[in-house]
Amino acid sequence: MASVTSLSDSVQQQLASALSATLPEAAGADPLLRRSDRADFQANGILALAKKAKANPRELATQVVARVESGDVIKDIEVSGPGFLNITIADKAITENLAARYADESGRLGVPHAANPGTTVIDYAQPNVAKEMHVGHLRSAVIGDAVVQLLEFTGESVVRRHHIGDWGTQFGMLIQYLDEHPHELDHKQDQVSGDEAMSNLDRLYKAARKLFDSDEEFKTRARRRVVDLQAGEPHTLAMWQKFVDESKIYFFSVFEKLDMEIRDPDIVGESGYNDMLAETCRLLEESGVAVRSEGALCVFFEDIKGPDGNPVPLIVQKSDGGYGYAATDLSAIRDRVFNLKADTLLYVVDARQSLHFKMVFETARRAGWLGEDVTAHQLAFGTVLGKDGKPFKTRAGETVKLQDLLDEAVDRATAVVREKAEKVGLTEQEITENGRYVGIGAVKYADLSTSAVRDYKFDLDQMVSLNGDTSVYLQYAYARIQSILRKAGEARPAAHPELALAPAERALGLHLDQFAETVLEVAASYEPHKLAAYLYQLATLLTSFYDQCPVLKAETPEQVENRLFLVDVTARTLHRGMGLLGIRTPERL
Repeated sequence: MASVTSLSDSVQQQLASALSATLPEAAGADPLLRRSDRADFQANGILALAKKAKANPRELATQVVARVESGDVIKDIEVSGPGFLNITIADKAITENLAARYADESGRLGVPHAANPGTTVIDYAQPNVAKEMHVGHLRSAVIGDAVVQLLEFTGESVVRRHHIGDWGTQFGMLIQYLDEHPHELDHKQDQVSGDEAMSNLDRLYKAARKLFDSDEEFKTRARRRVVDLQAGEPHTLAMWQKFVDESKIYFFSVFEKLDMEIRDPDIVGESGYNDMLAETCRLLEESGVAVRSEGALCVFFEDIKGPDGNPVPLIVQKSDGGYGYAATDLSAIRDRVFNLKADTLLYVVDARQSLHFKMVFETARRAGWLGEDVTAHQLAFGTVLGKDGKPFKTRAGETVKLQDLLDEAVDRATAVVREKAEKVGLTEQEITENGRYVGIGAVKYADLSTSAVRDYKFDLDQMVSLNGDTSVYLQYAYARIQSILRKAGEARPAAHPELALAPAERALGLHLDQFAETVLEVAASYEPHKLAAYLYQLATLLTSFYDQCPVLKAETPEQVENRLFLVDVTARTLHRGMGLLGIRTPERL
């Protein structure tokens, strides 16, 4: 099915053609149409145009109004104040527009694809091998996953990349220890849980670290092992692979808990670029982008200086010949641009790494790897804070384990679901399943409803609350509609464009019509919090609609059908919108 033109687009087109007919030099100008509390829409663009044409704005507005054909879409248009236009939409147009969205069998609700889709490589959810995932890994995963869903929905080709930390000097110590204690990673059964894998790794890591710090001879053997690893010695690589495999069992269990699809081929860690590092350095040095300074290969920038006023370089290769993060990140850019043919590189990475990425992108530009036609963008995110407004830690001052946090969220949510379960008649299995969807949804929504770059407070009591801007509030709104549809008996949702709409129906209908433009805007600007805000507003309008407009007890059979249709379009919009944020909407709650 073709996409549905939104009401605001129809009005926009009509105003634009009336404008250019009145003032030919204004062809292509934006009438600046906005939703308004004075009318359905207000257009403010005439003020600036009048100023430019040295005309009286109110007179110009009056001439434009005379040329607007009111009819199917625009019921009324009037000039207000110094030259604003107030526009009221016909009830019939609202219902017909929603009926067209409702009829879209693809489930897209008439949302068009983006005008010029390309290929985006998105780098997100980057845990470290042999280390427990903590709350800092949560944001990259949750924000990245929502952006992937949004981009794919709008027609972009998306290549996912999980740049896991699977390389570096710490592996010398781990491999050496495993070589001397070969059964440390053995499994009790065929099926290994993520918990067991992580506790194996954690135990081994602590034991190896203790030995490394206390035994000089072990330390020497461990350092030699790093050299073997970097030289690709087969036995050492096989031992390294054991750590990667054991860590993946754990990663996958956490991502499954987060209800998130992470595919094995998309995991290309730091090690995936090893073969390119020497060439990356050679190309940078030959082109003069990087220079040797005190033995290290560095890139300098005019505007980046340390506290002492001296330039702070990006170090691509250390003086001992080892490669830094920059060499890996620059090699990854080469791979993503030249092999994966990306138009856009997107990095969902902590805001504290902004300077590093600014330097890496600038270096890649100078080297000609990021051409005019490729955009590189860091989607930076802030820190997760505790209720006290300080970085989120356990009572003992350690970083909070992601696994523990998710388990607690699910426990809390299950208790909330259980309280209402009897009234709805949920089975024990439904209580467990819904508890998971509500708990994980609560954690994701709290993260996604805050602008990514801001820090946010992690407060589970607030997250699983039925009141306020929470995912549970939205999930209940959806389940409530499903309950009404189940109780409707013979009555079926059907659009009746001939019916006049109550104010709460109009407000709901006009907001539903904005779903398409919201999704496209949010995908283009990588701002999932704006979709969360849209959905919260939708659930709020639905609540006022319930209070003012009886559905099953409406006055006539047609009105019952039309209101069932309105709530069903709302449910489908909530379901689709929440899905784009990676959140499930249970049918019964």
